[in-house]
Amino acid sequence: MTDKKEGTFVVHVNNVENDTWQGQVTWADRDEKISFRSAMELMSIIDSALNTEEE
Repeated sequence: MTDKKEGTFVVHVNNVENDTWQGQVTWADRDEKISFRSAMELMSIIDSALNTEEE
C-alpha cells in the first residue's frame, strides 16, 4: 500500500489558447514557481513534485 502524498499548489491561469491553459503554478510548501504551457504539463509538474518530495 502506498502512502498518500500531499502538497499545496496555487495555479494562476494567464491565458487559454488552443483549448488549454497557460500560466504559473506555485508550490506553496517550497515557494517555487513554474510556468506551464498546457493543462497536461500542469498535471505533470504537480505529479513530479509529489513524487520527488522528500519526507
